Amino acid sequence: MKIVCVGGGPAGLYFSILAKLSREKHDVTVLERNAPGVTYGWGVVFWNDLVDDLYRNDPVSAREIAEAAARWDTQEVYLRGELATRVGGDGFSLGRDRLLDILTRRAGGLGVDIRYQCEVQDLSAYADADLIVACDGVNSGLRLQHAPHFQTQVEEGTNKYIWLGTDKVFDAFTFAFEQPPAGWIWFHAYRFNTETSTCIIECPQATWEALGFGKLGPDETLRRLEDIFKRRLAGHSLFNQLRGLGKAPWLNFKRIRNERWYHDNIALMGDAAHTTHFSIGSGTKLAIQDAIGLARQLREHTDLPTALKAYDEERRQALLAIQLAARSSAEWFENVPSYVNQSALQFAHTLLNRRGSSAWSYLLLLASQQSVLRGVLRGLHSSRRWVRSRQRGSDGARPA
Repeated sequence: MKIVCVGGGPAGLYFSILAKLSREKHDVTVLERNAPGVTYGWGVVFWNDLVDDLYRNDPVSAREIAEAAARWDTQEVYLRGELATRVGGDGFSLGRDRLLDILTRRAGGLGVDIRYQCEVQDLSAYADADLIVACDGVNSGLRLQHAPHFQTQVEEGTNKYIWLGTDKVFDAFTFAFEQPPAGWIWFHAYRFNTETSTCIIECPQATWEALGFGKLGPDETLRRLEDIFKRRLAGHSLFNQLRGLGKAPWLNFKRIRNERWYHDNIALMGDAAHTTHFSIGSGTKLAIQDAIGLARQLREHTDLPTALKAYDEERRQALLAIQLAARSSAEWFENVPSYVNQSALQFAHTLLNRRGSSAWSYLLLLASQQSVLRGVLRGLHSSRRWVRSRQRGSDGARPA
């Protein structure tokens, strides 16, 4: 089979790896619009379920990803400087550039043809391809060309956000909420290596306007944000990757949904097919799970239309619950001012359980406030991580 993946992000690269592992004779090409080594974004977040999927499908790249990733077992919530801590919810983060480097080397080693600086506007040059995978991001050009067939729906969130980096290393996944005179503004931050953290800053439109961000240039924006969050940044800097812009890269989140994920021999994957709000940290996970799903359906069905139909049905069904959770999370952040008139502990419980809480969640949060109990909880989580790591090492390499 001749396969062309339009987009060299995690979805396209991982799918190309699985396609070659499934059948070495597949002719697989990945077309990436950027130059080699050029990517935008900071650290990506993922969780234990994705690491398990990676080990089941390609232990070689899984081991390298797991070894390179930063880990945390603690979440910290600051409300006007007051701290509440929760132990649990193990997470992983890895620089997007590092993840792409691992996947690129693995794909190239398997014989995938990776081509850079290929902006695909017209598929006529690839008319001989049996399968075209559109994994070219939230603003997918291929999806736009066939939007009536995919029945694309786009909703825009009301909050403003900006995706930045900082040289402040956050060992815990950290939320910090501040209230300058203009209104509420907050960040989500987590380290992804020993030197750098991702810092996503978000606020209501009214706060954004009152702080004058619509008129400030990139450097002025960073300095103002550093001043607002000086307690948590502790003198460290914020920075962005988009040099030479006349304005700071503030965005409104775009929620993408498609009623169909395939048209003829074109299949949507990753952000081209769907988006979930960044506050639940599932974009990379879902993109890679899409790749796993499509590769599995191609193994199970020799007829391409049947495989694409099965992929469409399976992945859209799998996303229903997480899309609902992502919507609930986005709505919580769009209504932050209605939750802030409580203690940091109560606020943290509301925040950390915004997608639904268990009967024990508040008791565990209370326990995490005590240093002795926090150490006990951390020890229990460390033991669980060790057991899970041993299980992964003994798992077979049979793809899921």
